[in-house]
Amino acid sequence: MYYHASPVKDIAQLEPRISNHGTPLIYFSRKRENVLVYLSNAVEKYCKETGFDYDGVWQKWASYGFKDGIQTIDEYYPDALEKTYKGVSGYIYMVEQVDEADFQLYIPDAAVSTTPVKVTSAEFVPDAYEAILEAEKQGLIIVNRYETLTDKKRQWIENTIKSEYAEAENHPDYRHFLRNNFPEILK
Repeated sequence: MYYHASPVKDIAQLEPRISNHGTPLIYFSRKRENVLVYLSNAVEKYCKETGFDYDGVWQKWASYGFKDGIQTIDEYYPDALEKTYKGVSGYIYMVEQVDEADFQLYIPDAAVSTTPVKVTSAEFVPDAYEAILEAEKQGLIIVNRYETLTDKKRQWIENTIKSEYAEAENHPDYRHFLRNNFPEILK
């Protein structure tokens, strides 16, 4: 089984969309819990909640990785997990078969397709935050809370945020998000 998350209801067939790589793809995971992070985009959610007017393609924000095959979610700022996912609903679409594209991914249990894929079934997720906490409780996801981050990790975050901000000259949405969530870094 393959899983794909979306805020869009009633999708019968998943279609390739332009990805961060500039290639039309559909992303999947073989693990349901790994797609929960795609139910919300922190940049888009923050901008809309703060009234930031933007009509371009929303920059993506992903503070997750993998350790021993388990997805880890890092809070780069206080309460980031709750601020990003609480109250956000969406759908997890399941498909039986994917014609996997020859596209190098460095994400465990992930697959991509360049062709449309028929949906087999769907699950409504009423609150992404609660679903992530449940997956954490079951040991399927590891959440590294902001308060527990090491000094080394905090220094890495500071350097990364400064670099991301400098490179986001054409993404006012992303700069708005970064400026307001990392004010101590982007003084």
